[in-house]
Amino acid sequence: MIKSMTGFASSEKTGENFEVVTEARTYNSKYLDVNLRLPHEYSALEERIRGLIGSMVSRGRIEIKIAIRESNGSSLEFEIDDKKAVAYYNTLLNLKNKLGIDSPISLEMIAGAEGVIKPAENKKDIEAQWPLIKDSVDEALNLLDQMRRKEGEYIAGDFVMRIENIEKLLNSIESESCDLLLYYTERLKDRISILTKDTFEPDAGRIAQEAAFLADRCDISEEVLRVKSHLNQFNIIMNSGEPAGRKLNFLLQEFNREFNTIGSKTEKAIVSHTIVDVKSEIEKLREQVQNIE
Repeated sequence: MIKSMTGFASSEKTGENFEVVTEARTYNSKYLDVNLRLPHEYSALEERIRGLIGSMVSRGRIEIKIAIRESNGSSLEFEIDDKKAVAYYNTLLNLKNKLGIDSPISLEMIAGAEGVIKPAENKKDIEAQWPLIKDSVDEALNLLDQMRRKEGEYIAGDFVMRIENIEKLLNSIESESCDLLLYYTERLKDRISILTKDTFEPDAGRIAQEAAFLADRCDISEEVLRVKSHLNQFNIIMNSGEPAGRKLNFLLQEFNREFNTIGSKTEKAIVSHTIVDVKSEIEKLREQVQNIE
């Protein structure tokens, strides 16, 4: 299955006393790289959320941001650190006496000291809140998956077109590489004729032997057969239900290897030119494969 590695989706869920907003964004990456951001007090849920992500995404960098807003006003409660307030007051009083300052010590001065007044630490029932958080994460991941699948369909269409082009070019190479024995027989005769200026009549048996040797050395039937197998495998992987990126990337390396071998064996200019066209298609496929899961 072809799925793009880039996408964005968000989900907002509202419960009785709080709401959850989840944003999911993905980028290209060779491996699965999860960057999860959620409020510190909900860190106990991190492994569960990572499990949800891993079930939907197998490759790429994914950033998940979860914001949880309480609507019952409990997040607006504060508490006083009595000991710190008294210690701060005594320190100011001591300083005032040392410097001989008559100004009074105001409430604002004490309240403004760091840590004297701080948000109350409310114990959260994260187990009770988990179902809504999970719903929000699930929805964001499903919407993200839909977007990645849709973009993947466009990429798959490009794959199909380029694979068909490679198949046509391969057929052309195969056609041009037929009758190699006749090709090398005539080529040897022409070269001998040019070199001897038609003053020497070569032995037909020897020419046939040399032509057979050259034809066997330049035979590409095995490579063509393997490329056809790779083309078939490419289509199977594309249409399977599993992530295809890594497998297709490996298969394209095999394509390159086979066509390099064909290029090293052939002596026909038209075949060499066709292989250049094939490699251009392979390179475009390779670039696109980097964008899929």
